[in-house]
Amino acid sequence: MLEVIAGGCRCGAVRYTVDRATLPAAYACHCTDCQTWSGSSFTTQFFMPADALHVTGAATDYAFVNPTGRVSTQRFCPTCHTRLYNSNAARPHLVNIRAGTLDDSARIRVPLHIWVRSKQPWVILPDDAELWQEAASVEALERLSGMDSV
Repeated sequence: MLEVIAGGCRCGAVRYTVDRATLPAAYACHCTDCQTWSGSSFTTQFFMPADALHVTGAATDYAFVNPTGRVSTQRFCPTCHTRLYNSNAARPHLVNIRAGTLDDSARIRVPLHIWVRSKQPWVILPDDAELWQEAASVEALERLSGMDSV
């Protein structure tokens, strides 16, 4: 039985659903870019196949070349500017959904933390969390997402 995994922006102009049997685990990114994007100490997100994401409403794209030289395309609501998801030229078949945009974001598990070398010193991480000083390996993201390949 499929559960409904849905979310959207703050104002409701852009909504999404995800075709998946269960909610995947998320990861927290503590890099300074995510801190700037979110205006907070970290972001939480999870990977999904791009064809599993169904969006209603018109999201706005913002594309830029990231430090690795790949194009990252951010999607956000043009009205309230909520950043909903992004894709990256390194993994064009995947989208990275912002966990905080889920209708029921309290259900998300966050067992993995990346870029912890730049986390805020007052953020206390769980003792059982998987920690990466910088980016996580492809294998770690595969385990986290439950997908065959990331």
